[in-house]
Amino acid sequence: MKHVNRTPDQRPLDQEPEFNRFVDAAMSRRRFLKATGAAGTAGFFAATPIGQAVANTMPTRSQLMGFEAIPISTTDTVEVPEGYQADVLISWGDAIKKGAPAFSQSNNAQAQELQFGDNNDGMTFFLISNDRAVLVVNNEYTNNEYLYKHQGDNISADDAKKAQAAHGVSVVELEKIDGKWQVNLDGRLNRRITAYTEMEMTGVAAGHELLKTTADKSGKKILGTFNNCANGQTPWGTYLTCEENFNGYFANTSGSELGESYKRYGLGNKDRGYDWYKYDTRFDMAKEPNEPHRHGWVVEVDPMNPNATPKKRSALGRFKHENAALTINSDGYVVVYLGDDERGEHLYKFISKNKYVAGADSNRDLLEEGTLYVAKFSGTEGELTGTGEWLELTWGKNGLTPENGFPDAASVMIFAREAATQVGATTMDRPEWVAVHPDNQSVFCTLTNNKYRGVKDSQPLNAVNPRETNPYGHIVRWNPTNGDHTAGTFNWGIFVLAGNPEVHESGLMAGSDNINKDNMFNSPDGIGFDLSGRLWIQTDGKYSNKGDFAGMGNNQMLCSDPQTGEIRRFLTGPIACEITGLTFSPDYKAMFVGVQHPGEDLAPSNFPEGGTSIPRSSVMMITRSDGGVIGA
Repeated sequence: MKHVNRTPDQRPLDQEPEFNRFVDAAMSRRRFLKATGAAGTAGFFAATPIGQAVANTMPTRSQLMGFEAIPISTTDTVEVPEGYQADVLISWGDAIKKGAPAFSQSNNAQAQELQFGDNNDGMTFFLISNDRAVLVVNNEYTNNEYLYKHQGDNISADDAKKAQAAHGVSVVELEKIDGKWQVNLDGRLNRRITAYTEMEMTGVAAGHELLKTTADKSGKKILGTFNNCANGQTPWGTYLTCEENFNGYFANTSGSELGESYKRYGLGNKDRGYDWYKYDTRFDMAKEPNEPHRHGWVVEVDPMNPNATPKKRSALGRFKHENAALTINSDGYVVVYLGDDERGEHLYKFISKNKYVAGADSNRDLLEEGTLYVAKFSGTEGELTGTGEWLELTWGKNGLTPENGFPDAASVMIFAREAATQVGATTMDRPEWVAVHPDNQSVFCTLTNNKYRGVKDSQPLNAVNPRETNPYGHIVRWNPTNGDHTAGTFNWGIFVLAGNPEVHESGLMAGSDNINKDNMFNSPDGIGFDLSGRLWIQTDGKYSNKGDFAGMGNNQMLCSDPQTGEIRRFLTGPIACEITGLTFSPDYKAMFVGVQHPGEDLAPSNFPEGGTSIPRSSVMMITRSDGGVIGA
């Protein structure tokens, strides 16, 4: 990706002094706990010169972050630091096509097809020219209490179609007028990708018997994408949208027992109240038992070609995808890190079969073939550091054989979760977003929370998931061996344990040493880096502001310096929202952030319009009053 208008604050990280990069690697082992958790790593650092150097020279205040932290908020607004402003760019139901009707709960499916989708999540900004761009945004799901005036009671066929139209992806052209980005309704690239848009299945699973249905005997023509959580971006200009909780849309009207492979993906006799199965037989497993196998993939979208068919990339495995963090290894291979967002699931890595060649048309097929791996973490409990290895998920290897329920290579990808269990992968505390540091030397992953950790036999306490029930979540960082993302091993350390030192004076629940009363948070979810190496952390946690979560307020976005470990609160959201989705203009003078499901479960929110309006998920545009770089 090209970056323009680079300022001194944005010098590439590969130009940093070598010692700083060495320290940065060492810091992945320094996120130790207060009190009970400190002993193991304190001993490790006392024995190493680099540890002593870090301890003696670590600044008390980061020079990377130039803003003053803001306090928690329980208001129904978006709050940002002094000198910044937050403007609504677009909200659910706003027109993305000229002539589309204005937002109304009474709008039907045809209107929603011309409007911005609901519950925006991951997003990417694609620059076309100095004053023209495309913003591609996931629309994860719908809140029926607001989608319909009847709040989801007695859903009709058109209601179901409207909900399907509110899901998927919104592609929206932006134009810069008077120095500010805004939606261009005349943009020829504006379009909606919905739960019934035609897709192409590619890779090893394409055409497999488990993907064939009554309507598609080829097993290659898939209708729709939904529950699109987070995202990824490729250097060849495409967008990766990730299908997460697809299981919630399927029902089994036969009432018969479903097999273990269905249960592993959360599929049961009942859906989560969408009722699509009543009007669209695709979603009734009694009639179409293979339809669920056609969802739970990473989908590649070309935002610059409205006629391009989105492609589901089966080589990246089927599970509840959070995001797809893509990097180009030093030898040209494409590496994609992938989290499976469910308690006790796994962290994955894909390596392409072929190499990236700048400007080559062949790049568009790089996600067609490759090898999928799953992570196994090792370490001693209490030390919060360790080593890891990537276990190959290839048919015929590591027990992935017909005797163990994998008759062919496609079945390994279709049932990637079961394959991960077969090879002995580490169960994790909901691995969500993954982000690669811009120096390409370290990778971060949010582990949001896990009420089953240390409770279920399948999810015992371990070094990388050290807290029983883990209500607060944490972020793990790893360094590929020799900086090689294709390497089979890595070193890891916990970057931050979220916690509440005001409620818990010491121990695991107080959090790591970089958590205090002024920056505490819970349930880290979205993360991303800017070019200067600032790590932005978004939360999707408990906003009760009571009990274990007292003093945490509404969900928020924080900023961290990965070298010093300092964390500052940058943004707070409105009532009952999640803060999710993050992208920048290439000059890093505009940040785009998602406010999802404000007022969920009928909480008292009227964001963003105020008054008596119903709450609507929105994309916010954050800028500095002086026109400077965000966060600097």
